Amino acid sequence: MQEREPKGVLEALARFEQPLLRFASTIAGPDGARDTVQEVFLELCKEPWSKVEGHLAAWLFTVCRNKAISHRRKLKKHADVEETDVADVENHPPDQAFERKEAGLRIEKAMQGLSERDREVVALKFAAGLSYKEIAEVTKLSVSHVGVILHEALKKVRERLSTEEPLVLSAKGAS
Repeated sequence: MQEREPKGVLEALARFEQPLLRFASTIAGPDGARDTVQEVFLELCKEPWSKVEGHLAAWLFTVCRNKAISHRRKLKKHADVEETDVADVENHPPDQAFERKEAGLRIEKAMQGLSERDREVVALKFAAGLSYKEIAEVTKLSVSHVGVILHEALKKVRERLSTEEPLVLSAKGAS
């Protein structure tokens, strides 16, 4: 008989859904992120709670990573630019939403030069909010190696951002 902890699954959903969505979108694109995260929580419902208890975050992000990579491979495409969410526009005046989108595009462009592993580690840290230890568990790297990768990747991104011209997004209908 399989043991389940429904309360734990609901708590995991409340705590990790948004970080998992952000992380999955860095691998599978924004369109594939929701399906990926849904599959992750379906797997969690099937898994005996005793197998995930104590390392839930690492388990969730490992499963999410694997499912997002599979999703990306199936579609053979990856969305390059995430559109501004309706919620973002509603919560911020148009000029702030525009500036946020421009900053996001600049960061995305600067990260394109990083290796896939480096982008993944950065996404796990900043999009998912994982600790170095949790990132190490997901990626099968040592904690110190995670620190080195983050340090070097952020240094490269900062250098690219400091030498890059600001993006100019055209507004339709502007004269």
